[in-house]
Amino acid sequence: MTTTRFAPSPTGYIHIGNLRAALFNYAIARQNGGTFVLRIDDTDPERSKDEYVQGIKDDLTWLGLTWDRVEHQSKRMDKYLVAKQKLIDMGRLYECFETPVELDLKRKKQLNMGKPPVYDRAALSLSEDEKDALRAERGSHWRFKLDLERIEWEDGIIGNISIDAASVSDPVLFKNDGQILYTLASVVDDVEMGMTYVVRGSDHVTNTATQIQIMQALGGTVPRFAHHSLLTGPQGEALSKRLGTLALRDLRKQGIAPEAILSLMARLGSSEPIELRASVEEIVNGFDVTKFGSAPTKFDVEDLWPLTARHLATLSAEDVAETLTDVPADKKVAFWDAVKGNIRSLDDVADWWAFFQNGAAPLVEEDDRAFIAQAFDMLGDPPYADDTWASWTSAVKEATGRKGKTLFMPLRKAVTGRQRGPEMAEVMPLLQRKPTL
Repeated sequence: MTTTRFAPSPTGYIHIGNLRAALFNYAIARQNGGTFVLRIDDTDPERSKDEYVQGIKDDLTWLGLTWDRVEHQSKRMDKYLVAKQKLIDMGRLYECFETPVELDLKRKKQLNMGKPPVYDRAALSLSEDEKDALRAERGSHWRFKLDLERIEWEDGIIGNISIDAASVSDPVLFKNDGQILYTLASVVDDVEMGMTYVVRGSDHVTNTATQIQIMQALGGTVPRFAHHSLLTGPQGEALSKRLGTLALRDLRKQGIAPEAILSLMARLGSSEPIELRASVEEIVNGFDVTKFGSAPTKFDVEDLWPLTARHLATLSAEDVAETLTDVPADKKVAFWDAVKGNIRSLDDVADWWAFFQNGAAPLVEEDDRAFIAQAFDMLGDPPYADDTWASWTSAVKEATGRKGKTLFMPLRKAVTGRQRGPEMAEVMPLLQRKPTL
C-alpha cells in the first residue's frame, strides 16, 4: 500500500514553499488509496513549539489536506537510540571530537588546496586513550561512515541520479549535546512506518543519497524518492519559513481562497497549464508528479488573486452565508449575484454592502456636472425596480440627447463612484438611498 508523509518542523508557521511537499505527498497517497501521515519533526526541543504544531494542523485543515494519523518524533527517541547502537555495533557510526571552529579550519584548508571540503575521517584513527582524553575536555558528535561508492536511484521528477559518496562528508547523526538530527530520525521513521514514496525539495538530493545508505545499513526498504524544484520569490529570492515570508496563515488572513492556492501549487513548475479546480478531489485527480521539473520555480503571490476571484464567482449566496450576515435575507441572493464577479476577496463584500446602504461619493467630471444634476433630478426615490436603470437612462437620453458611452459611463461613475462594477440593472434595485451630488 502507498504510504507518504509530510514532516514539517514546528519551528515556525509553514509557508507556500513547504506546502508543495505536503500537497505532492498527499495527492500521491490519495490517488493510490494509501495512507498520508503528518509527522511532526520536533527533535529540537528548544525551537519546537506547540503553537506551531497547532498552526500546521490549522493550515492543512483550512486547505482540506486531511491526514490519516499524526506522529511526533519527540515521542520516538528510544527508536533512534536503538538504531544508534545498531550502527555502532556494525562499525557504521563513529565518535568525533572536532569543534565547529576546527571543522571550519579544515574546510578552509581543503578549499585553499583545491580539494572538496569533505570530512577527512581523522576521528577513525584515534586510539581509545586519545578518545578518553578528548571526552574529558569536550563533547563529541557521531558520524555515519559512508561506503565510498556511487549511490544511484531513479528519481520520480529528476530522473536518474548518481552521487559519488566519496564526494560527500560522512553525515553527522548526533550532535555534541546528544540531539538526534533529522537525517537519522527521518530514516528510522521512514523505514519503520513503511514509507513507499517520499517527495521533497531538490535541496535534499545529497541528503537522500546518504539516507539511502543508512536505510540499507539498518535493513530497511528504500522508498521511491522524488525531488521537486524549490520555489523562489518573483525576483528569485529564497522563501523562508522562519521569516514568515508567504506564510499560509497570512495568505488566509488576506482573503486568498484555499482553492486558489492548491490549484496553483498543483501545477506551478510543471508542464501542465494552471487551471482553477473547485475541490481537493479534483486537484488530486489531475495531479501528475512526473510532469514537474527540477529547476527553481518563481512564485508570485499576485497570481493567487485572479484565481481567488474566479473561484468566488462560482459560489452561491448559500456558500458564503457567513459573509452575508449584514445583508437582509430578502436581498442576499440578489446582492451576491451582483457583486461576486467584481470582488478580489470576501473582504470586499463589506465595502459593496456599505455602498448599497449609504451610497458612494460620486465620480463626476467637471464637464458632466450639469448633465448628472439633470439626470439625478429625473430619478425618483428608492426602492428601485429591475427596470429602473433601463427606463431612467431612456428618459435621460431623450431629454439630453446623450447616448452610448457618453450617457452610460458618466451615470455609472456618478451612482457608484467607480468606473467598473456589476451590471447597473442589478445595482439599482439594491440601492437604499437616492444618489446625489
